[in-house]
Amino acid sequence: MTDTEIEITADLVRDLLLEQHPDLAGLAIREVAGGWGNQMWRLGDELAVRMQRMDPTPELQLKERRWLPVLAPRLPLPVPTPVRFGEPSERFPKHWTVMTWVPGEPLDHGSISRGDHAADTLAAFLRALHVEAPAEAPTSSDFGAHPNKCTDGFDHFFEVVVPAGIADEVRAVWDDAVAAPEWEGPPVWVHGDLHPANVVVSDGTLSGIVDFGAMCAGDPAWDLAAAWVLLPASTASRFFDRYAHADEAAIRRARGLATMKSLFLMLMGQNGERGLPGGKPNWGPVGRAALDRVLKGV
Repeated sequence: MTDTEIEITADLVRDLLLEQHPDLAGLAIREVAGGWGNQMWRLGDELAVRMQRMDPTPELQLKERRWLPVLAPRLPLPVPTPVRFGEPSERFPKHWTVMTWVPGEPLDHGSISRGDHAADTLAAFLRALHVEAPAEAPTSSDFGAHPNKCTDGFDHFFEVVVPAGIADEVRAVWDDAVAAPEWEGPPVWVHGDLHPANVVVSDGTLSGIVDFGAMCAGDPAWDLAAAWVLLPASTASRFFDRYAHADEAAIRRARGLATMKSLFLMLMGQNGERGLPGGKPNWGPVGRAALDRVLKGV
């Protein structure tokens, strides 16, 4: 049996805890639906176990272990924070991490009804996150770069899923982002992958941010795209007013990146409808709604 074929079960999680963290092994273990690169299991009421599954290397988990304890104390929303490390063993030759559990419902299975509150909350979170990153902070070729470095990915999504009736509008938004000036400030901390499965909601508004595997030092526009990808219609303008640090070029880059992220969600939805591995059938409508918001502007 190869590493990728190892079936992760509640019994396996408990066995690993007994081996490496026996004081936690008596807590209730419940599977959390979803996840691809990593699989999550609730551990009692306040913890979760993050198991490396399809990710080919432990890099993303190790990055979270290193940097989330540094970032979490200054962030105004709950984020998962590592509390125990699980090391590869004969029983499970991959990494796993015990983290704090962020309560709430993933946005791809929930909704935001308090749009203004969510816009203010997201702006405050990103203001706190987007500070200059230290020299040793991780970088990424996939996240945090100028849109002009992402044209191949955008073109693929565009060709596969863009609706014909709006293709010219979508292309125009992307081309404008590619033509926008570069980020001129120092690289800042960015989450990088803010989409509806990576935020949680409660009481009709944002209540937590999860999955920091893509975090890196880069262009804040990658996170500012969430103004369209996450927030309800007609709240992007309020978000940017509250964020207060995005110039016209940043908004242009963010809007283009939001277009690419929306198309990605649509592609994942299409893959889900076809029964392909990793596909998410419910992401298609989510992505199309986000794309509609992008096309309406700020």
